[in-house]
Amino acid sequence: MMLLQALTDSTAAAPVAAQGLSIIDLLAKGGWVMLPLGLLFLATLFLIIERFLGIGANGKIEPQFVDNVKDFIQQGNLKSAESSCRNQRNAAGRILERAIGRIGYPIKDIETTIENASQIEIQRMEGNLPYLGVIAGIAPMLGFVGTISGIIRIFYDISISNDFNISTIAGGMYEKMITSGSGLIIGLIAYAGYHLLNMKIDRFALRLQMAASDFLDVLQKPVAAK
Repeated sequence: MMLLQALTDSTAAAPVAAQGLSIIDLLAKGGWVMLPLGLLFLATLFLIIERFLGIGANGKIEPQFVDNVKDFIQQGNLKSAESSCRNQRNAAGRILERAIGRIGYPIKDIETTIENASQIEIQRMEGNLPYLGVIAGIAPMLGFVGTISGIIRIFYDISISNDFNISTIAGGMYEKMITSGSGLIIGLIAYAGYHLLNMKIDRFALRLQMAASDFLDVLQKPVAAK
């Protein structure tokens, strides 16, 4: 009889335990700090996706494109070389198009043109990327603000109820831990996105340097043949 009663009690308690807290309810217990943290999270996702697509579109350097430009230059067909660069619609095409426009000037001037154009294109690729670095620093600090707010709430509830027990401090502990964890997670995502996207830009800069070196070698060949 006692065993049957125990089974009945555990069965009745199971739905209550199964209900638990949803993610939305859990985050809502973080208090007002969760609103700016939520905005920072959305901004982080937007910036990572936007910069990833932007860098991917502008950072393409096709070997066939560079070879075609070199062939056009060796043939003396500069208009076709410029047209090929213009059709690329990416950073490498714009840089080499400017360099082709300087053909006839000293090699040093062409190198300077390539360097200046490369710096402009890299800065354009970085775009809003520094904001990810800002978010990586702000989000954990906002989480810390939530921690302070939760502690203040704990002491306030204790002062009102004049009772120090787990039910009194539970609300403040929720706010403290949820905001701290959320701030750290958002900061980690922004930090990782910032550095991974910078690595992607660095790889593009290396490929661009190799393409520019090949381009300058082609310009120097006629001079060496004379």
